[in-house]
Amino acid sequence: MKLNIAKLPGDGIGPEVVDQAVKAVDAICRKFGHEVSYTYAPVGACAIDECGSAYPELTHQTCLESDAVLFGAVGDPRYDNDPTAKVRPEQGLLAMRKQLGLYANLRPVETFKSLIHKSPLKEELVDGADFLCIRELTGGMYFGEKGRTDGGDTAYDTNIYHRYEVERILNLAFEYAMRRRRHLTVVDKANVLESSRLWRQIAQEMAPQYPDVQTDYMFVDNAAMKLITGPKFFDVIVTENTFGDILTDEASCVSGSMGLLASASVGEHTSVFEPIHGSYPQAAGKNIANPLATILSAAMMFEYAFGLMEEGKAIRAAVSASIDSGVVTEDLAGDGKAFSTSEVGDWVAEYIANN
Repeated sequence: MKLNIAKLPGDGIGPEVVDQAVKAVDAICRKFGHEVSYTYAPVGACAIDECGSAYPELTHQTCLESDAVLFGAVGDPRYDNDPTAKVRPEQGLLAMRKQLGLYANLRPVETFKSLIHKSPLKEELVDGADFLCIRELTGGMYFGEKGRTDGGDTAYDTNIYHRYEVERILNLAFEYAMRRRRHLTVVDKANVLESSRLWRQIAQEMAPQYPDVQTDYMFVDNAAMKLITGPKFFDVIVTENTFGDILTDEASCVSGSMGLLASASVGEHTSVFEPIHGSYPQAAGKNIANPLATILSAAMMFEYAFGLMEEGKAIRAAVSASIDSGVVTEDLAGDGKAFSTSEVGDWVAEYIANN
């Protein structure tokens, strides 16, 4: 198979971790006989520096013309510390999601036996946890009308959802629940928010269409507590944009490191595969960042974009082997040897080639 991949490393540690994912992709393609090509495009702060836009039109066209997008991260302290900035790196990510119609973010959360001790949660709580978070990506407060009044002293962000947006994400969630353990938890704040009441109403209308799925409903504050006190309760979680952003980062406590969480953003056009850890500017250029989430995102790319399940499985096996062998970066090394970002990438690629 010929694979045409858009490579958008972005900011901070993005270029370093994407480079390691490329090593894994190349190793898989050699092993399974695929032909792969990459097209680089800027996004985020580096794109602002190059051409004044966080998501240039050329980058968008590159994404549209590719089979999949391998993405790193956006974000730069120069903009974090300047609330008056008119153009921000994060606008690039939001624009990419909106223009590509990527309305669903899929974030699997699972544990690795050799890393359970790294979780801040008790072993008996997290051992065996395995769930999928589905976050709506193109609606809600992140895209609703926002602004300032009273001379800038009053701010507002509008949380808007339309029926079609809720129906399509819930339909996806029910379908994934059918493929897994047939348990779907709809997370909202229907006791307070009208937009959440719409979500719950539509979910209740759709649930009878999936009689084999156990559907339950949970307020977001309760869900946040349940993720910490009983993560094995969950199978598939679906929620709106803002809640999903917060809950999926919280879920990193289950696996023990945000550096292990991969994601796929899917929808109308080319799907995007990215780690959830952000740009981590403090580590940029130091060759210490954990690349495993990005490598696992490449595994999702083979599975979700190309339907190549064995290839994805081979990458996952290599990542598990690196963790079991202690070939990990400083965030996971503990008292053991800490390997560099590039050393971990090289080890994973070599494992793929030889196993």
